Amino acid sequence: MAAQMVAGYDGSAEAAAAVRWAARQASLRDAGLAVVHCSVWPAFTHDLGPVPGIADSGLRHAAEAVLAEGAALAREGSTDLAVSPVLKYGWPAPVLRELSTDAGMLVVGSRGIGGFMGLMVGSVSLELAATADCPVAVIRGTGQEGGPVVVGVDADDRGQEGPAQWEPAVRQACALATSTGSGLRVVHVQHKHGGRRRASESAEAIRPQDLLDDVVRATRRWAPDLDVQTRLLTGASLAGTLLDAASDASAIVVGTHGRGVVRGSIGSTAHAVLHHAGCPVLVVRPAGIPGER
Repeated sequence: MAAQMVAGYDGSAEAAAAVRWAARQASLRDAGLAVVHCSVWPAFTHDLGPVPGIADSGLRHAAEAVLAEGAALAREGSTDLAVSPVLKYGWPAPVLRELSTDAGMLVVGSRGIGGFMGLMVGSVSLELAATADCPVAVIRGTGQEGGPVVVGVDADDRGQEGPAQWEPAVRQACALATSTGSGLRVVHVQHKHGGRRRASESAEAIRPQDLLDDVVRATRRWAPDLDVQTRLLTGASLAGTLLDAASDASAIVVGTHGRGVVRGSIGSTAHAVLHHAGCPVLVVRPAGIPGER
């Protein structure tokens, strides 16, 4: 059985979409799913019990009701799915980050994880994408049903020793495409003009087409039957060009160097994709770079 997936739920429509997506993925991967609701009320009051004389009242009961609703959403698509409702007291980002340590994937909505705190678009989701210890799926829409899984690869991510740094993202993209029966589209974007000199533009760097060939050879080892396409594109904006190439995608997978929120977050490309994609985005940190606390 695959490692358990974790989905955050706070009662919002965005979180409901995340739970449904996570439930489908967990079922396809034969994994369990933990649906987690974080209640922050103990930070403000110790009185969580029912109001005297009023049935089904109180902050604890309200939190339990939200959690039960999330678990019910997860079970809608599959009665065989092992769903574990988990009620935690604390701020969503640190709680979910701790749970990511042993998770196969953390799934959150694009907004709303903060519940009544009214966090703006991506506040908690962006922090988790930068700091969680497992891949983080941010659900920003349903994407195109039957569309390919699109993964962006960078020639700067080859690594000097050991596996290339693009491998974890491409592995996750292969797993996602295989589980859903989708094709895989591997995209590399070259800068259109000017700007700072990048490692991918140096004489010692791998040629873009050779990079794509390396990726395809790797996918053949991991998923021999997967339909794999490659696109070598040129654009002034890496994120914009990748998003254009993923206009028909069912999901986008991006890697991040994982320096943490304080030290630059997840990188400008992954950040822009998270904010503008119209489909689920899976953010994957290279192997050997743990989440920063």
